[in-house]
Amino acid sequence: MGKCIRYVGLDVHADTIAVAVAEGRAEVRSLGTIRNRPGAVQKLVKGLEPRPTLRVCYEAGPTGYALYWQLVALGVKCEVVAPTLVPVKAGDRVKTDRRDAVKLARSYRARDLTPVWVPNAAHEALRDIVRAREAAKKDELRAKHRLSKFLLRNARRPPEGTKAWTGRYWSWLSTVRFDYAAQEATLLDYRTEVQRAADRIDRLEKAIDAAVQEAPAHMKAVIEALQALRGVAKITATTLVTEVGNFSRFPRAKQLMGYGGLVPSEHSSGKTKRQGAITKTGNAHIRRVLLEAAWSYQHRPKLGGKLKQRQKGVSEEIKEISWKAQHRLHSRYWRLTSKAKVPGKAITAVARELVGFIWAVGVQAEREAAAP
Repeated sequence: MGKCIRYVGLDVHADTIAVAVAEGRAEVRSLGTIRNRPGAVQKLVKGLEPRPTLRVCYEAGPTGYALYWQLVALGVKCEVVAPTLVPVKAGDRVKTDRRDAVKLARSYRARDLTPVWVPNAAHEALRDIVRAREAAKKDELRAKHRLSKFLLRNARRPPEGTKAWTGRYWSWLSTVRFDYAAQEATLLDYRTEVQRAADRIDRLEKAIDAAVQEAPAHMKAVIEALQALRGVAKITATTLVTEVGNFSRFPRAKQLMGYGGLVPSEHSSGKTKRQGAITKTGNAHIRRVLLEAAWSYQHRPKLGGKLKQRQKGVSEEIKEISWKAQHRLHSRYWRLTSKAKVPGKAITAVARELVGFIWAVGVQAEREAAAP
């Protein structure tokens, strides 16, 4: 039966797909290039029938998962693989689409590829809006930097004790004047850009609220459960759920830590063991929100009004995990800083341990959502 399986490698681009197939122990052969259009893909599948014998793979990339969804709908087993984990020969200096497709087919047959988790269309839609909000936050930060540096260059400083971007700061900003019309126009443009970015973020956050309400029941249950943790409000919880998917797909919390790139790098040989900074090779979106959430645990454990409100409706098991996380992570932070550890590094360690509690809450919420 194994010899009947045909492993198909696809090197996917915006307009073209290079195709190669590996059958049994025979040499991998290239099938040429087709257009990256639904009709051409359907024709390719028809030419490779019977479909139950096909195993198709392609690298994750900017073309997304539309091809995966189409192949699965056609009854073809397909996997999207991690491009950074595709084996590469050190001396290979020739790269073409045909060669890449052949390499994928050969490596897929040899079981040397690592598949990634693929969301469904509804999950991908929610992830798109969350990432759009993250992009808007970055744009807002750049706009604020441009405005603040423009004021600094021209010796325009707010009154002492005024915090940036507060109501008092904006009131002062409305009184700033320049001698030249060109600088007045520059100030107006920079101020407008900051305000436009803030309006954009507000629109996206309202869209996220609406999308969460329309999300599948099990997804919404996990988002609500994660908010029982200190430092994890709706945006952070939604980001975690959209990026991780099902928490139960990770057998252990340590694997989720690696998925977020929060585990220490290591270079050990023989009796020598060397560990360095975190790998940062995982999902950067998860790592960012985890590091932001971890700062909440520098404060003493307590149940504030907002946290109590977020914990309404969640089970006692999840509340217990949340309370345990506050005590453990707070102690962890102050134990590290008392040993002269840099606060940033201490927070990274806290974020890594926070992943364990997030994993526990996520798995428990999925279990509760699946219960009859």
